[in-house]
Amino acid sequence: MPVKFREMLADGLFITKSFDNCLLVYTKSDWFELVDKVRALPTAKASVRNFQRFLIGSAVEGEISRQGRISIPQNLREFGGLDKDIVIVGVANKLEIWAKERYERFIDSAEQSRSEIAEEIAEFGI
Repeated sequence: MPVKFREMLADGLFITKSFDNCLLVYTKSDWFELVDKVRALPTAKASVRNFQRFLIGSAVEGEISRQGRISIPQNLREFGGLDKDIVIVGVANKLEIWAKERYERFIDSAEQSRSEIAEEIAEFGI
């Protein structure tokens, strides 16, 4: 884990799956805040239950070692395609862990559609 992220994860972390085929890493406090929001969603909807199973159900608690490493369970490594080189990206209140090849494909795709992305985001006032 890069040095700049180690301090924020010193109190513990949670790792889970992302809908973008990467892994998400949250601090404990951000994780519990997210869980509270998810818990408040109407579970009568199948999409909410599926979201809960996917995001919350696949999460594991972890910690950062003295060497700055985190242990990622095999099932999450397989999901993220983490074989060799990885990329760690800080995104707002979480980190994303990507297989390097997947991240490069994602960035290439995002760069190809940057105009459309900018138009959609402008609708949110940003």
